[in-house]
Amino acid sequence: MLQKFDERNRDLKIWINGKLSHRDEAGVSPFDSVVQGGDAVWEGLRLYDGRIFKLTEHLRRLRHSAMALAFAEIPTEEAITDAIRQTLAANGMRDGVHLRLTLTRGVKITSGMDPRLNQSGPTLIVLAEFKRPVYDKTGLRLATTSYRRASPDVLDPKIHHNNLLNSILAKIEATRAGADDAVMLDGRGFIAETNATHLFLVIDGVVTTPRTVACPEGITRQTVLDLCKANDIQHEVRDVSLPEAYRAEECFCTGTMGEIAPVVEIDGRTIGAESQRPMTAKLNDLFAALTATEGTRVVD
Repeated sequence: MLQKFDERNRDLKIWINGKLSHRDEAGVSPFDSVVQGGDAVWEGLRLYDGRIFKLTEHLRRLRHSAMALAFAEIPTEEAITDAIRQTLAANGMRDGVHLRLTLTRGVKITSGMDPRLNQSGPTLIVLAEFKRPVYDKTGLRLATTSYRRASPDVLDPKIHHNNLLNSILAKIEATRAGADDAVMLDGRGFIAETNATHLFLVIDGVVTTPRTVACPEGITRQTVLDLCKANDIQHEVRDVSLPEAYRAEECFCTGTMGEIAPVVEIDGRTIGAESQRPMTAKLNDLFAALTATEGTRVVD
């Protein structure tokens, strides 16, 4: 499941604090907090026919994360949305696009950890790429990693931060095990999420997902839960163990970059069968119908 270069992205224009530059010329200062210590927050967005799905929710999470990190300044939602519009217009984009917003604490006057060294305001980066959902809809294979998700007493997952080494190490381990992605447990041994997405399981007919004890409050995750509620689909949020996952009737992962994708194997155990994933198919259809009609208009 290795992403490939899309030729349409060769001459992308990247937005950095009001300046649009070619991808090969865009630059972030070596004194920027994201370079110095991963001191930044981010969001992934998806563009459907000129509309960004759940833009308000994503920008709210971005602001909440920046507030938790005590950023001195945070751009308004209107300013960020305008930067998104400019970026999409510069690249001639309307559909099939994934955007990554990064908001850093900004440039420091000298190297160091102290946020008081940041005296010039935050850095906002808007990266938009032509990128269809990245996960193979025929099914993903997962392997449980030895790396655990941190609990709130270490680094609260409700902060959507740029410190992703934990996930990267898990991904490396999963790749070496021949899997597409990693299943990550929390400190108690319950399932948290994968290294990149949230997990759902159908257990005894109930759509089940782990609590957000050691994983972010996912926007796509919440959308799926809302769809279950709106369509009278039995669902619950609770601690889930690996043995429960192994015997689940269905499993799927959710995320902005990959939407909803079935999981066919966890740790060598086959999960369900192609002809026995009706709930995954139903939620996929409901999600597609939602993204086809809802969202914030950013391209006329």
